Amino acid sequence: MLRYLTAGESHGPALTAIIEGLPSGLPLAGEYINRQLARRQGGYGRGDRMKIESDTVRIMSGVRGGYTLGSPVTLVIENKDWANWSEIMAPEPGARLGERVVTRPRPGHADLAGAVKYRHSDIRNVLERSSARETAARVAAGSAARRLLEELGIKIIGQVVQVGGIDADTGQLGQLELIERLLTSRLLCADPLAEKQMIEKIDQTRKEGDTLGGVFEVRAYGVPPGLGSYTHWDRKIDGYLASALMSIQAVKGVEVGDGFSAAAKAGSEVQDEIFYSQEKGFYRGSNNAGGIEGGMTNGEVLVLRAAMKPIPTLYRPLRSVDLVTKRPLEAAVERSDTCAAPAACVIGEAVVAWELARACMEKCGGDSLSELKETWNRYLISLKKV
Repeated sequence: MLRYLTAGESHGPALTAIIEGLPSGLPLAGEYINRQLARRQGGYGRGDRMKIESDTVRIMSGVRGGYTLGSPVTLVIENKDWANWSEIMAPEPGARLGERVVTRPRPGHADLAGAVKYRHSDIRNVLERSSARETAARVAAGSAARRLLEELGIKIIGQVVQVGGIDADTGQLGQLELIERLLTSRLLCADPLAEKQMIEKIDQTRKEGDTLGGVFEVRAYGVPPGLGSYTHWDRKIDGYLASALMSIQAVKGVEVGDGFSAAAKAGSEVQDEIFYSQEKGFYRGSNNAGGIEGGMTNGEVLVLRAAMKPIPTLYRPLRSVDLVTKRPLEAAVERSDTCAAPAACVIGEAVVAWELARACMEKCGGDSLSELKETWNRYLISLKKV
């Protein structure tokens, strides 16, 4: 069973991820994970926190000589800003709890509901963990999953397809062209014209003290049919993937393939007709389903999209009510991005990679990478005989 747990606060000493279930013999290096962490911190529209942090991972257990051992893998990402918060966020009884207290909940955040649920009078106890800073640990864990998928021939590619109502047109791009365009993009957008307009809108929005949301897309190439199951509601692969994407901070909607637009079409326009050839075997003439039918992958390219609302931390604060005095006030202001859609896209790649890796391990298992690949290759060969 492949699973992981993250821990840590935004201004605490570090973020930690513990991964259980990776097979032994998987090549895994800190440099590989660091590349994904750097991608998460990049992208046009990010805020001042990214000037402070330069995320790098320390592999504390489960890897020796660049290969996993089969035991739990511990990943640690130190928070550079901890030096400025060590006395305020200290776990010991002497922590300066009276400093940097937050009692004005920010609309759109976990602040008020979290303070009520856990009986906190200082909302900092909520925002430190609910912060999107936590996703650095998820990207680290997802990088290990991505590395496993690469060994099985599965490639994950993410792109921003909308910012502030400006849509990118990349639906016809193939895998190689998509990768090539994204290499030079400042916004992880493969449509240069749309990207230029998005950047202009981000600049204008920043001047206004406001924020923008967006939509990102994650594609997975090389996914065979049969991951997931139709037999139980909680084994459907689209259920896993949608849950993972919805768990990303500020994501408010997820779709597979045509998703919401399919609801406005006739059935004949939506269903993907089935064909057969000696070379391809069974295949679809289109991919409106986004690579998933009946809770299982169907062998086509996996296409998932997630809608991210505008970040609720505004430099032009909204109205709120003080948690302690109950007086109407402006909401608290923390450091914020103008648009974090590119970062959310990288996080989306990570969580999709994790769920696909988990499904692959569930399908073919194996305590070592060599055992997993033997079973995986036998499965691929069996598909050609159908």
